[in-house]
Amino acid sequence: MYRTHNNGQLRAADINKEVTLSGWVQKTRDKGFMVWVDLRDRYGITQLIFDEERTPKEVMEKATKLGLEFVIQVKGTVIERESKNPNMPTGDVEILVSELTILNESLTPPFTIEDETDGGEDLRMKYRYLDIRRKPVRENLIFRHKVAIAVRNYLSKEGFVEVETPYLIKSTPEGARDFVVPSRMNEGQFYALPQSPQTFKQLLMVGGLDKYFQIVKCFRDEDLRADRQPEFTQIDCEMAFVEQEDILNAFEGLTKHLLKEINGVEISEFPRMTYDEAMAKYGNDKPDIRFGMEFGELNAVAQHKDFNVFNQAELVVGIAVPGGNTFTRKEIDTLIDWLKRPQIGALGMVYVRCNEDGTYKSSVDKFYDQTDLAKWADVTGAKPGDLICVLSGDKNKTRAQLSALRMHLAEELGLRKSNEFAPLWVVDFPLLEWDEETERYHAMHHPFTSPKPGQLELLATNPGEVKANAYDLVLNGNEIGGGSIRIHNKKTQALMFDYLGFTPEEAKAQFGFLMDAFQYGAPPHGGIAFGLDRLVAILGGQETIRDFIAFPKNNAGRDVMIDAPAPIDAKQLEELHLKINLKH
Repeated sequence: MYRTHNNGQLRAADINKEVTLSGWVQKTRDKGFMVWVDLRDRYGITQLIFDEERTPKEVMEKATKLGLEFVIQVKGTVIERESKNPNMPTGDVEILVSELTILNESLTPPFTIEDETDGGEDLRMKYRYLDIRRKPVRENLIFRHKVAIAVRNYLSKEGFVEVETPYLIKSTPEGARDFVVPSRMNEGQFYALPQSPQTFKQLLMVGGLDKYFQIVKCFRDEDLRADRQPEFTQIDCEMAFVEQEDILNAFEGLTKHLLKEINGVEISEFPRMTYDEAMAKYGNDKPDIRFGMEFGELNAVAQHKDFNVFNQAELVVGIAVPGGNTFTRKEIDTLIDWLKRPQIGALGMVYVRCNEDGTYKSSVDKFYDQTDLAKWADVTGAKPGDLICVLSGDKNKTRAQLSALRMHLAEELGLRKSNEFAPLWVVDFPLLEWDEETERYHAMHHPFTSPKPGQLELLATNPGEVKANAYDLVLNGNEIGGGSIRIHNKKTQALMFDYLGFTPEEAKAQFGFLMDAFQYGAPPHGGIAFGLDRLVAILGGQETIRDFIAFPKNNAGRDVMIDAPAPIDAKQLEELHLKINLKH
C-alpha cells in the first residue's frame, strides 16, 4: 500500500497515528539540522519534517537530496505542528518521517507548479500534464466532472435514456466543414466525424425511444476562437410527442437544477424574448441581460436637422452608459479608437454628456439643441450623470458594433459579475439566412428545423420572413444551448431541401435514409443541445472553455503537447490509396 491517507486528510485528531503518505515534492526548506518538505497530491498538501535528533541518519541524508516534483513515499508519525498554518486544512499537523522512499525522480519543471505560475499559455499547453498538477486547473477538471454527473443524474431521473451514436458517419457539405476519415477497407471512400448526432437522434425518435440524451464529442474543422475548439462536447437531447413549450420547460428544469446544485443559486425567472426583439434591444441574439444599456433607436429624433451622417443612415441608435459622464475626453477618444479597430469597423461615435444639472453637452452641439438632446436621453433612458453613445449606418452592422461597445463597456465598468446568473430564452429565429456569397438562402439552424405552424406557405412568397420553431438558451451573454422542433414528415422535409437549393438527387444522396425513415410513422419531435464546455466555463465564472478541457488545442487547432495534426507515413498513405498534393 502506497498510502494510508491522502495529503489533504490529516487533522489534529490524527496526532500520534502512524501513517504512510505518497505524492509529489512541492517545496523543500533545508535548515541543515532540519528539513521541511511540502508533499502534494490531488487532495492537498501535508508538511513533512526530518530532524537530526529524531530522524534516522540515512533518511535525513535522502531528504536533503529531494528535488521539486520528485515522487516519494514516506512513513512516519503525525505530530502537532510548531508553527500552525490556519490557511491549510492540514496546517495543525506535520509528519515526523521515519522512512523515505524515492519512487521516481523528476527534472526541474519548466514552470512553477503553483496557483500563480510563471509559465505562459504555450509552455503550459506543451507540458499540460504538469499544468494539471496545478490546483486551479485540477479544480476546473473536477468541476467539469461535477457538472457532467449532475446532468446525467438529473436527465436519468427525468426518464431520459443515454444512447451512444456513431463517430464514423457520412460527410454532409451543408453547415460547418467536416473532419474526414479515409477508409482502408473501402478504397477511395471516406467517413466524416459528426458535427452533431442530429440525424441519429431523430432516428432514435422514429425508433420510439422518446427521451434520449448523450454527452457526446462533436467535431468541426473551422477557424477557432477562445470559446471554440475543433472537438467539443455537447449535452445532446431529443424528445418525441412534444411541442416547443414542453422542451423549454424540461430544460429550464435542468438549468435551474445545475445552478442550484453547482452554484447554490436559485433562479425562478427564465424570460423569453423573440429574435427580432433581441436584435432591436441589444443588437445580438445572445444578449447579456444582467445590466441595462438597452438600445434606443433615434431615427425619429435625430434625422430632422442638417447632420448628414445621421440623415443618410439606415439606423441611428444609442445606449446610455450609467455614470459615463465621469469619463474624461481622453477616455472617450480611447473608446472611439476601440470602435474604429478593423474587428469592430465603426467610422466614429457621437456622444452626449448628461450633466447633473439636467443640461446636455454633445459632440454635435452645432446641429442639435438641448430639446433634441433631451429627446435622445428619453429614448435611451439616460439619467443625469450618464453618457449617451450613438452609432449610425447600415442597420445590421451598426447594431453589431453597438452590441460590441455595450459588452466592452459592461466589462470595463464591472457589470458582468461572474457570480450573477441571468438565463434567457431567445425564440422565433428566422428559418433561413441569406448568404451573400452563394446568393441563396441557407438554414439558420439546420435543414431539419420546422417552420412555426402556419408559416410553411410563406416559403414560396417571402422566405426571409419565415420564423423557425427554434429556440436558444442564453446565459450571461453566451448561447449555452440551442434547438428546435423538427420536421417529421417526408413531404415537408423534401420541400425544405428544395428551398435550400438541394436537387432531389442531392437530398436523396445525403439524407435519403432520414426521409425514408419518416415514411414509417415518425412522431412529432424536437430537441436541444447544450455546449458542455461553455456551460461548465460559465458556471465556473469564466468564459474561456480551454481551461475546462483536459487536453485542449490552441487557436490554430494544434495539440502542441503531442504535436498533432502531423504528416503520416508514406506506407499508411499507400494503404489508404491517398496522395498528398500540397500547393505552396
